[in-house]
Amino acid sequence: MGDIVLPRRLFLWSMAAIYLAAFVSLYVQIPGLYGNEGLLPARWQLRYSGKPLEEQLLSSPTLLWLGPRLGLDTHTAMELLCLVGSALSLAAVLVEALRDSVVFFCLWALYLSLYQVGQVFLYFQWDNLLLETGFLCILVAPLTIIRGSRGVREHDTVTFWLIRWLLFRLMFASGVVKLTSRCPTWWGLTALTYHYETQCIPTPLAWFVHQLPVWWQKLSVVATFVVEIAAPFLFFSPLRRLRLGAFYLQVLLQVLIILSGNYNFFNLLTLVLCLSLLDDQHVHFWLRKADKANNSDSRLWSWLSYLLELAVWSLMIVATILCFDLQVDKKKNGISSRTAFTYHQFNQFLKTVTIPCIWIGVLSLLWEIIKAMFRCACVSGFLKRFFRTLQWIMFAAATAAMFAVSLVPFSYIEYDSNARLWPEVRQAYDHVDRFQLVNSYGLFRRMTGVGGRPEVVIEGSYDGIKWTEIEFMYKPGNLSAPPPYVAPHQPRLDWQMWFAALGTHTQAPWFTSLMYRLLQGKRDVIELIQTDVTQYPFHKQPPAYLRAHRYKYWFTEPKADGSYPQRWWRRVYDEEYYPTVHLGSTVLESMLSQYGLKDKSPPRRVSNITVAQAVRWVRSQVRGVPPHILIWTLMACSISFCLLKGLRNRNKEMPVTGEAAVAVNAQMKKSDDQQAVEEDEQEGEDSKEEDEVEEETVTDNKEDEAEK
Repeated sequence: MGDIVLPRRLFLWSMAAIYLAAFVSLYVQIPGLYGNEGLLPARWQLRYSGKPLEEQLLSSPTLLWLGPRLGLDTHTAMELLCLVGSALSLAAVLVEALRDSVVFFCLWALYLSLYQVGQVFLYFQWDNLLLETGFLCILVAPLTIIRGSRGVREHDTVTFWLIRWLLFRLMFASGVVKLTSRCPTWWGLTALTYHYETQCIPTPLAWFVHQLPVWWQKLSVVATFVVEIAAPFLFFSPLRRLRLGAFYLQVLLQVLIILSGNYNFFNLLTLVLCLSLLDDQHVHFWLRKADKANNSDSRLWSWLSYLLELAVWSLMIVATILCFDLQVDKKKNGISSRTAFTYHQFNQFLKTVTIPCIWIGVLSLLWEIIKAMFRCACVSGFLKRFFRTLQWIMFAAATAAMFAVSLVPFSYIEYDSNARLWPEVRQAYDHVDRFQLVNSYGLFRRMTGVGGRPEVVIEGSYDGIKWTEIEFMYKPGNLSAPPPYVAPHQPRLDWQMWFAALGTHTQAPWFTSLMYRLLQGKRDVIELIQTDVTQYPFHKQPPAYLRAHRYKYWFTEPKADGSYPQRWWRRVYDEEYYPTVHLGSTVLESMLSQYGLKDKSPPRRVSNITVAQAVRWVRSQVRGVPPHILIWTLMACSISFCLLKGLRNRNKEMPVTGEAAVAVNAQMKKSDDQQAVEEDEQEGEDSKEEDEVEEETVTDNKEDEAEK
């Protein structure tokens, strides 16, 4: 792997931008989700037992324990942490000097603090991935604030390798769990015929992709398996072009997912992890800059590399054809496919490759450590070499420790391999598990909504006779409303409504809290459904009765003449999801007591200290602004500022050409001629002064002779 200065800088900038999106997205939802009158008040998660602060931080690592010491309640303290995280990440996006280990440690600690009290609304795999990647940023980022130097550290290639290992774990596990789950849609290669209409929040493009023929959808599943299971092994290839090929395969998959589904910042974060496969030479290729590195490879080695790369890609193509029995189907003008291996065979394959995957990681990491060691040894100066070596030892040990601990969640994909790990590694994992340093992943394990997309529709009424549906801002409900584009924002209530529809309301206790708060008419909860409360049908007066029904939704299909229908969705009634309730009803009160949702503590006095007033003022400024619009605005302004700054710096470095060059050359020539004339005049004056001095000297000599 070549120099990685530019990919590392791009990675740190991208991580600061993703932190910005994550903090802002969560900030706008805190009052409705975790406020004192929200769905799941965060203060219920903090039990002040009188223990020392150190013990509380170890048991539940969150900075919210400091709230009472600052005179803030838990709700206000959460908003303060989000505002600090948003401001700090925005500053890191705009100022390179702030993309520092200390800053990234603060961002990681702030998000971890919010995660600890986030409960069901914050326990998603992308939140875990952000925390794990954010912690690795602490190791990758330079320590410029304290040290005061912006030089690239010698350990960068070692710590940056952990990003590549995380990408491998994420993609390989996501591909493997689709088959180990024994989901019939993944094994039958029909998962994508359901996915686009059953995912949580589809995009408008999902409707069009859903209309593609079945053979194409099945071939897309085959491509997904290749990208997620086979291609990740190329991440550790010593051949640069194989790594770049794997990079573009991952980018293609993530871009297609972004276009067809709203998965907040998750796919953007995966794209950022893919930067670990690049080097400075390829970034220079993007920027159309000449690479300064000299290609000293021999002609023979170049030909051998080409042949080996061709063999690898050919092997992948042949294996794909054999494993999925790909054949040209002339009747359907397409390609037929089927899974040509059994679950037992795949399980044997997994047992065979899991341990070798670990050893591939060991050898790859060892190679990066040895290269970094030689770079330290080549530094001139004894003291400088000594301190570089100490730094190398420290970060190499930290990288090896992180790699060892990550083997525990990675080996969850295969039970026998997990059982063979060393007990010391398991103990180390147990100690750091509460900090979310390493996690297990496995996305889209099973395909839901095979018989139709289940969707919960809440209805309200004033008299119990005439009912009005409550339409959410993002999730499907209105049959004529087009799917939205909201990424990188994640409407967490809409996401949980999707999960709630997959089961019963008893499996989602927070749903009872939602019905209770809507009957009370709590504005903070209403804004989770509609940011513009005037769009909420009961904004003037809370409904007297509420109920919920479950429907089955499907995408509509084009008409026979090829024209598009007026509606995006069609639906049929399924069953009652939640019984009719009203304030004080026996059913509602019993469920509130059963799930511990009744707040028995007296209302707390609103804090009037300066910090609390400032937090409330910021809230008043953003209230009513759609969250995705707020995030897009901040991101667009930040990117525009960075691009303008980059263009300005590039213009300073660019050589002057064309007419401007002629003018500059003429001006320089004129200046040179003028300078030459001035020099001649100065020489003339100097020679004149010398002649006068000589004349005075001759006169003095004559006078001296006359006196003698």
